[in-house]
Order: sequence, then C-alpha cells, then structure tokens
Amino acid sequence: MRLLLTGGSVFCGGGFQPLDIAVSKGRIVSVSPSLPRDGASVIELNHCFVVPGFVDVHVHLREPGFSYKETVASGTAAAAAGGYTAVCAMPNLDPVPDCLNHLRAELRAIERSALVHVYPYGAVTRGERGGDLAELAALAPYVSGFSDDGRGVQSREMMRQAMLSAKALDRPIVAHCEDESLLTKDWCIHSGAFARKHGFPGNDPASEWKQVERDIQLVRETGCRYHACHISTKESVALIRAAKAEGLPVTCETGPHYLVLCDEDLQDDGRFKMNPPIRSAADRDALVEGLLDGTVDCIATDHAPHSAEEKGRGLRGSLNGVVGLECAFPVLYTELVKTGKVPLEVILKALCINPRRIFGLPGGKMEAGQPADLTVLDLNHEGVVNPEDFRSLGRATPFAGRRVDAAVCMTFVGGNMVFPEGLNPSPSGTIGIVRGFDRRSGGES
Repeated sequence: MRLLLTGGSVFCGGGFQPLDIAVSKGRIVSVSPSLPRDGASVIELNHCFVVPGFVDVHVHLREPGFSYKETVASGTAAAAAGGYTAVCAMPNLDPVPDCLNHLRAELRAIERSALVHVYPYGAVTRGERGGDLAELAALAPYVSGFSDDGRGVQSREMMRQAMLSAKALDRPIVAHCEDESLLTKDWCIHSGAFARKHGFPGNDPASEWKQVERDIQLVRETGCRYHACHISTKESVALIRAAKAEGLPVTCETGPHYLVLCDEDLQDDGRFKMNPPIRSAADRDALVEGLLDGTVDCIATDHAPHSAEEKGRGLRGSLNGVVGLECAFPVLYTELVKTGKVPLEVILKALCINPRRIFGLPGGKMEAGQPADLTVLDLNHEGVVNPEDFRSLGRATPFAGRRVDAAVCMTFVGGNMVFPEGLNPSPSGTIGIVRGFDRRSGGES
C-alpha cells in the first residue's frame, strides 16, 4: 500500500520546498509538488518539515553486557523518538566485539530488537585494552569502522598498525582522543574557572588535542581514513581544519552539549559529567565556528546511559556519560538556529548528510529509489526537556528542564512509522499533524 506525505516542506537540494512524498515497499517512489491520493494512506503534515532521517555515528546501546543501563530495544526506541533512523553503536560491551564470535552476540541483539538501523563498530584492540590488535579483517565486513571508544589508543605504534590495517580493509579509524599521560588523577570536569573556583580536579584540553595532533601525523604516514570522536577543544578544531586544508582524509564530530554549553553552566550534578568534559566558552565558540565552516562534519550525541545510582554521585563520583538522542534536535534548533548562530541547513547537513557520506550509509536524498528513512519536524512547538518522558533507560542529560521550540513528530524507517508508536494509518485513513501533536480523522489521539 502506497503512503503519501503531503502538505509539508521537504529538505531537498540543500533547502526546503513544498513537495509531496510517495512511499511504497520501503522506498521513496515519487517526490513532486502534487501527487494523487487515490489508493494511498495519507498523512497531512500541515506545514511540518520532512528531512532525511537523522544519523548518530556515536551511541552506546550497552547490549550485550550492560543491559541494566540500556538495551538495543530501549536505545533504538530513544533514537526513533529523537528522529534518528540510523545509529552507529560503540563497542564498549561485554564481550567486546574484537573478534567475529564476540560481535555475533551484538548482531543477534540488533536483529532481535532494533527499531532503527544499527551499524556496529568493531574494537581496534583486544578488549579495548590497547595491547594487541583486534581481528580487524574478520570484523570488517560487518562493521562501519574500528574504535576503542572510552579510551585513547596510547601507543603510537599500535595506532599506526591499526591505521595500516584499516586502510587495507577500507574502514575508518574512529578515535577517542585522550592522552592518559596528560590527565590529572581523578579529574571530573574541564580545568577552567569553575574547577578552580570550586576545587575540582580538572581535565587539561591538551589531553585531547595532543592525541588529535599525533593521529593526524599518522594519517599523513598511512593514508588511513580517520574520524575524531566528540572533539571539545578549540585546538582540536584548528588541527582538523588544517588537516582538511592539506587534503588529508580526516573528519570529526562534536556533541550538542559542546556546541551549546560551557563550564560556566556546570552544576555539581552527575548529568553534567562526561568525557571529554564540557569546556570553556572559547572552546564552545570555536566548535560552532567549525560547524559553520565545515571543519566539524557531524553532530553526534555520544548517548551514554547509566543507572540512576551511577549518575547520582555528583561531579566527583558519577560515571562519565550523558544521554542525548531524544532531545538533541530540539535543543540544537532552539539554541543555535532560532538564535541565528547556525542556519538550519548546516545542522541538517551535520545530522543527515555528512554522517552517511563519511560512513558510506544508504539514504540521505529525497528522490525516487532512496530508502524511505524520513523524519518529520515541527519547528513551532513549545516544550520542555523532561527526562522522565524518555524511552531510554538513562535519564541524565545536562538539558533537563530546558525550554525548546521544536519537536520530532514522526520517524519512518523503511517506510514504517517507528515513532510515535502505534500510529500507522489504515489503507484509506488520514493522519493530521498539528504543532507536534497527532490527530487521526479529525479527533485528537
């Protein structure tokens, strides 16, 4: 049965146009200013906006091994609610996917429970311990890249070997950049004014950018594709900008919290603790500038759920990691787009287009034959970030209680509506979308 999305503005050719979208058998079959309704299930969008489904290239789904924090089912339900149709899952699992046998446990969980596309990463080293290389050749057909996320690869020679192997396998190295020799013992936040004022041990920005610098030199030597995770410092931005100008195959991501917050916003609460930490206003502004000029390719949430007990020990005692899938777009739109700091098209490029280009993922174009992985947005919807409404098992976000002016209305994966749940139209039915709320056949649901 054909599905017709009508009455909305479609992100196409770098801008928005009033277009209808027809979907059948999981793919877009037509995009046109006016398409026939006969025999179609119709969704009236009422001036909402349709974009290619968001992609988050950095999430932690925690299964197998840590299902009390998150599962594939809960994590992908959170992704769908946030407008994400695809996520790349980090290998901080038990067992660590450092060989094909270990990866199979994760693949089974994905096949069993995922609501959106999940592309796993394989580990760079065995157990992510930095000693011996993982079985990269065996993993390569099943993974989107190799990462030891959560720890930087400390040995320069080990990283060089990993890059040579990854290049031969045509897979990127996706690096958590952290030189442990430059870390203060028991650090908990950025080594800035807030840390000095309140007596917290700080994390020196050099612990990140020094390893970015090392790895860029290794890219020069090896030619490996290299993606830097969650960059947070102005020095990292400058190094990556220069590497790109040199023509090196270097890309990067940053997170919504690094683009919106600085250490002046910190509170002694576990929902403000992550690695790398939220840094200075100068770092934040450099990241925004990098997003604007194309140095920063992707916005990734680093969605990292923990239990309430693990996040309830303040800045000193809580584990690193916050959740972000369900509030990322509303926060980005409200804090960056509505304030005039970043055009919406730049945000969408970092959420929809660049992640697919960098990691070779399908979709991202509004044209016939493309996968019907779509997100519908209301850009005139007032709300408040309320973690108690999250589908994720994690609740710790630095954006809790923040007012937002946009919402995700619907998410489609392969033409199937995965958010909101249970709202797929009947063959002759019509669903209306009004200011982020759902209305079927004239009656509010």
